[in-house]
Formats: sequence, structure tokens, C-alpha cells
Amino acid sequence: MIPVAIAPIFFAFEKDFVSSLRCIPMVVRYKLDTCGIKLKLPEWLKLTIADKARLAEQPCYTTAEINQYRLDLIELVHARCQHQVSELGEVDAVWEYLGDVPTEVQQKAIEWECSPLTVQQWLQLDILQRFALVKLSRSGHEGKNFPRAIQEFFGSK
Repeated sequence: MIPVAIAPIFFAFEKDFVSSLRCIPMVVRYKLDTCGIKLKLPEWLKLTIADKARLAEQPCYTTAEINQYRLDLIELVHARCQHQVSELGEVDAVWEYLGDVPTEVQQKAIEWECSPLTVQQWLQLDILQRFALVKLSRSGHEGKNFPRAIQEFFGSK
């Protein structure tokens, strides 16, 4: 199943790095997962601001767009970093989490003393918001953005 299109937006919880694009924003992370490429931060940092903005704005939703995004990214990384991109292994499709809130999201909510999400709240989120909460729930992500995302999406902690 191919997810519905989402606008190339940046979240408010990303505001501390969006102006410089020093970190990979969620909208780009979503597209990377969609096209099956792992882009490492050192590679991201070698891209120009124009490259980064294009990756955020370029459509990556239909099969043709996903394939084009992938090809463009492969060429871009090769041009800027002089090596091949890394392939991403199997990725959980966040848009498939429709029946229940993922356990990792609920556990992170408890860890940050946020109210657990109801299925109704989860289903009210768009795909990119669900993706962000799942990514922010995983180890290796800066935890402080999870409660910021909850605040942004629901207006409360």
C-alpha cells in the first residue's frame, strides 16, 4: 500500500534546527524510509541547503515519485559524498498502524509522563505525525522532542 501524499512540512518541535537544516527533518526521514535509503548525518551535512530543501519538498508518494526520489538521492549522495548510499532494511510502515497505538509510543509517553494516547487520538493524526511519534519513540533519537511533539499534536503533555 502506498501512503497518501503529505505536504512537505516541518514540525514546530524541529524549529531549533530547521532554519539551518543541520539535522534531517521528519518529512525527509519519512521519504528516506519510503524509498529505502539510509542517509547518515555526515552525508546530510555535506549536502547544500538547496539540496536539503529540495529533498524536503520533492514529492515521494506515488510509485513513480518514490523511484525518482530514490534515483535523485543516489545521484546526489554520490556527487556530494563520493560514495554509494546505504540501503535501508525492512521498515515498519507507520501508515499500517491503524488498529492500535504502537507499544513503543505508549512506553515513551509513560517515560515522559505524558498521557497515554487513545486509539481515537492516534487515528486523528496524519501519517507524518504518526511517523514522527514512532521515530521519536525509538532509541537513538533525542528524547526531548517526544513530549514537544505530543504538545504540538494534542496541545497537552
